[in-house]
Amino acid sequence: MSADILMNKFDHIAGKHLLIGDAKIYYEERGEVDKAVLLLLHGGFGNMEDFNSIVSKIEKEFRVIGIDSRGQGKSTLGSKKLSYEIMQADVEKVLEHLNINELNVIGFSDGGIVAYRLAVFTTLKIKKLVTIGSRWHKNNVIETREILGGTNAQKWRERFPGMVAAYERLNPEPDFNKLVPELVEMWVNESSYPNENVKNITAETLIIRGDKDHLVLRKFVFEAAEQIESANLSNIPFAGHAVHIDQPEILALTINKFLK
Repeated sequence: MSADILMNKFDHIAGKHLLIGDAKIYYEERGEVDKAVLLLLHGGFGNMEDFNSIVSKIEKEFRVIGIDSRGQGKSTLGSKKLSYEIMQADVEKVLEHLNINELNVIGFSDGGIVAYRLAVFTTLKIKKLVTIGSRWHKNNVIETREILGGTNAQKWRERFPGMVAAYERLNPEPDFNKLVPELVEMWVNESSYPNENVKNITAETLIIRGDKDHLVLRKFVFEAAEQIESANLSNIPFAGHAVHIDQPEILALTINKFLK
C-alpha cells in the first residue's frame, strides 16, 4: 500500500470478510503494513465510516484498521448471542488473521468497551488506548438503564433514519428488528463490563467524553481515570455522546497530541 492510502476514508469497498463461526466479520486497512497499527472500533448501530470525520486528520502515519462489529455495518450477526465478549473475540481473530499482536486502539462507545476488554483480558500488546464515550463498570449501566433499555427498533428508526438506512444498505443480511434487542440486551448485561479490572490496564490511556453526553456521565469517566494508573482524561465541551461528529477538530487535536 502507498502512504497516500492512509488519508483515504473507509468506503466499505476496499475491505474483506473473515468468516468467524457462522458470522462474516468485515474489516478494512489503510496505510503501509510496516507502520504501527491503529485499530478503530465503532459504536452501537454504527460502522467504521463513523470515524471518517477524524481518520484523515490523524497526523502520525499508521497502518489503520477498521472493523465493523458483529451484526453491524457490513458484518453479519451470526447465530451466537451478541455480547462484548464475542465482539472482543471477533477483534482478536481478525488481528490474529492479520498477524498483529502489538497495536494502538481507538474505541467509541461500544467500541471503547471492547477496547477496555482487549486491554484487560487479552495478551495483546496495546501501546496506547483511547476510549470515547464508553461505559466501563456495571454501575454505569445501573444509573443509565432506563435510557439504554428504552431503545426499540421503531424509536431508533424515527430518531436516526440515516443510520438505519446505512445499515440496511451495507449489511449482507439486514434484520434491524432482530439487531436492536440483541444490542439492547448487551448494553444492559452488567456481567459484560470489565469493572475494577481496568486497574490492570498498563497501556497509556486517554479517556474522552463529550460534556453533554447523556449516556456516559462525568463521574463515570472520572472514576475510570482514577482506576487506570496511566490514564489521561479529556472532557470536551460543546459535544454530546458522538464527539467525533460534534467536535471532530478538537477531538483530532486531542488524539494527535496523545498518539505522538
